[in-house]
Amino acid sequence: MKQPSTLRLYMFLSIAAALVTMLVKFIGYFLTGSVGLFSDAAESVVNLAAALVGLWAVTLAARPADEDHAYGHTKSEYFSSGVEGALILVAALIIAVEAIPRLLHPEPIAQAYLGLAFSLFGALINGVLAWFMLREGKKQRSITLEADARHLFTDVMTTAGVFIGVLLVALTKWYILDPIVALLVAINIIWTGVKLLRQTGLGLLDTALSHEDMQVVNEILDTYRTQGIDFHAMRTRIAGRRRFVTFHVIVPGKWTVLKGHSICEEIELAISAALPESTIFTHLEPKEDPVTFEDIELDRVPPAVSEVLEN
Repeated sequence: MKQPSTLRLYMFLSIAAALVTMLVKFIGYFLTGSVGLFSDAAESVVNLAAALVGLWAVTLAARPADEDHAYGHTKSEYFSSGVEGALILVAALIIAVEAIPRLLHPEPIAQAYLGLAFSLFGALINGVLAWFMLREGKKQRSITLEADARHLFTDVMTTAGVFIGVLLVALTKWYILDPIVALLVAINIIWTGVKLLRQTGLGLLDTALSHEDMQVVNEILDTYRTQGIDFHAMRTRIAGRRRFVTFHVIVPGKWTVLKGHSICEEIELAISAALPESTIFTHLEPKEDPVTFEDIELDRVPPAVSEVLEN
């Protein structure tokens, strides 16, 4: 229970940080009237909504498997990253709607330095929290925590861009720079939103394990190949933090069921120890049976099956 509790703690911290940064950044916007600072503040609203959805996702993902969800609830984290990606695109649209009129009719900025001070304070909060969240998200393989952390880092980069733009406006009086900066911010966060949606889509489509994880699996299987055991029909997928690995174990037909079962258990435990939060399924087959090598694809009806049944 330690990991889910830690994830929820970080999501609560993210909600608190979003509330504080939203407050200080909107103060900065109201003081200056800068559409660039508005774009920065608008992204903080997205941060809050994303953190709330993320809290729901990690809470649901922590629930154990049940009769209706035999493989657990870890895939719920993809809903969080998907919602966050969509909200980012909405924020970009709102920023563009505010910035385009200012592009046509630039307006001066009031109290620029004071407004920037509020915005930088909010960025400092987000930057510190994002660093810790990203480290913990990678450690626990939580797509929700990683997505929220990367979004916060994007928010920090947004603030940096807005800071430079508004500072140049204050120094040069080129007021058109303000909406230009805001539109550049919108383009940047659109890219972030698209990447999150792509990551969500790959997860929902049961993407296979990473190359690094597969290398770990194959190194374990190689130790058994030297014993005359072979493997095929390898299939893997990721559902949030949980990995699923299935494959067939091909052994000499003269082996007893007990011996084959013991080997399968040994292999499953070895992979589970090397890759925590993994569910391993194995299927035992005799190497002398031709049907063994026809049973590889997802869908198959080998002719040999009917012959075996007849005999």
